[in-house]
Amino acid sequence: MRIPRIYVDLPLEPGASLELPPAQTRHLAQVLRLPPDAPLVLFNGDGCDYPGQLSRADRSGSSVRVGTPEAVEPTAPLDIHLALGVSKGERMDYALQKSVELGVGRITPLFTERSQVHLSGPRLERRLDHWRGILIGACEQSGRRRLPHLAPAVTYSDWLSDHAGGGLLLDPEGARPLTALPAPGATITLLIGPEGGLSPRERASARARGLEGVRLGPRILRTETAPLAAIAVIQALWGDLGD
Repeated sequence: MRIPRIYVDLPLEPGASLELPPAQTRHLAQVLRLPPDAPLVLFNGDGCDYPGQLSRADRSGSSVRVGTPEAVEPTAPLDIHLALGVSKGERMDYALQKSVELGVGRITPLFTERSQVHLSGPRLERRLDHWRGILIGACEQSGRRRLPHLAPAVTYSDWLSDHAGGGLLLDPEGARPLTALPAPGATITLLIGPEGGLSPRERASARARGLEGVRLGPRILRTETAPLAAIAVIQALWGDLGD
């Protein structure tokens, strides 16, 4: 049986007895139904996994004995910043989940001209909390010990005005294929639109800010497929996918 990995937004001290939050308690007691003394792994985003042993898990709460941390997760050789047009429901969830599994370092959700989802206020906060949960779940599953940074969702124009310049714009009409580019530095920005892609005006403004239009083969990819294909190619060419 696979040992569960659990994210906790708490300090982890070797030898301590840690009371877990209600959400993690429900998962351990009601979903996994772990017995006392069951092994598990805790992480809080500091780069380490902490072996643990479940002391108690029931409807009243759960506690874990924290063990000695394992080796620190190496720093990624390439920090990938994904600026992604917000898409509907499961498409966005899937793109976020798989991007995390592929090693993206930062994600900024963008409301673009063709975005079919526009949120503000409490609804936006709830959606951001939901997306954070997607990122945490992907880290738990994939073994990542550092959480990617999820930036606040902003309009495309606001993001572009604050963008320092440079990066890649995934565009089926791009002049060069992604595989023809020279190696970037330590950081790369990847801009991808929502369903229907970015508008011609948005693509033009991105190029004016120094983002180079690149293509991925002869096919037009769906909004949930495009970031995964692009990140996989980037990681295989210049990142850690071959390690």
